[in-house]
Amino acid sequence: TIGRATSGASGAELANIINEAALRAVRMGRSAVSQTDLEESVEVVIAGYQRKSAVISEQEKKIVAYHEIGHALVAAKQSDSAPVHKITIVPRTSGALGYTMQVEEGERFLMSREEAFNKLATLTGGRTAEELIFRSATTGASNDIERATETARKMVTKYGMSDKLGPVNYSSEEEVFLGKDFSTRRNYSEEIASEIDHEIKAIIEDAFARTSELLETNIDKLHVIAQGLLELETLDADQFRRLFEGEPLETIKEEYEAKMAKKKKLKEEARKEEEERRRREEELAAQEFPYSQMKDKDWESRYEQVPEREMQEREGNKDADSKPKQEE
Repeated sequence: TIGRATSGASGAELANIINEAALRAVRMGRSAVSQTDLEESVEVVIAGYQRKSAVISEQEKKIVAYHEIGHALVAAKQSDSAPVHKITIVPRTSGALGYTMQVEEGERFLMSREEAFNKLATLTGGRTAEELIFRSATTGASNDIERATETARKMVTKYGMSDKLGPVNYSSEEEVFLGKDFSTRRNYSEEIASEIDHEIKAIIEDAFARTSELLETNIDKLHVIAQGLLELETLDADQFRRLFEGEPLETIKEEYEAKMAKKKKLKEEARKEEEERRRREEELAAQEFPYSQMKDKDWESRYEQVPEREMQEREGNKDADSKPKQEE
């Protein structure tokens, strides 16, 4: 999982992930890095640290839950989408109130038109779920819309995936001038630019239409899985799959609570073992070096008293030598 999640990462990013995993293991009182540490460190590098102290209203938390399940449900109902790995509504320091993490089953280098369109549909799933359940839209989908627009624009202007405009490259050329910012130069007419805009909008609207149909057909699953996310705050791939297949939420909750209780018990046992180990080390050090347990002030006072006693003994000997001996 870690290898697939970090596919395409640079050496510096991998180093950051390992460092974060090591720091997390130390904070948890462990001497070795676990799989959980590595998974969490990947998310830290991508989305930042968890902000469990952030205060979010119940209504906003509910909107975020349905938004994320909208993404996940659309991805699960499509055949050419990456599997859902994790869904969470725990806020992150990057500003995200939640996110849905998808991990490809293998390393990919090419993307078909169907895969690109399915990616668009997945990106629009959050906004569609908000409108379907709450009859309103929020600013939470701003990043999704930005990424969807960029993907659709590349499909039309760079990848030649538009039936109307054909396999022609309409992407703008970027030029750099010394001392100035990037400047773009279009190599097509205003009429073509207008057609590009219409085609991008049409592709995104088609993605919204497919997403709306998928979520309306599976609205019962949308409610059940969103409720599970609200109660557990985080769903892994197995929990999402079981809820998607119709397994009762109570069963998953019981397993989750048992798992958390076991985890808490193991953590407490590890803490006690660490305290016992440190106590034994201190006792051993005290036996080998008795003065190591002495406070700094006591050590300084004893250190100062040694020459003082020697001086007193010397003075005493001088006084004894200077006294006249009594005649017998």
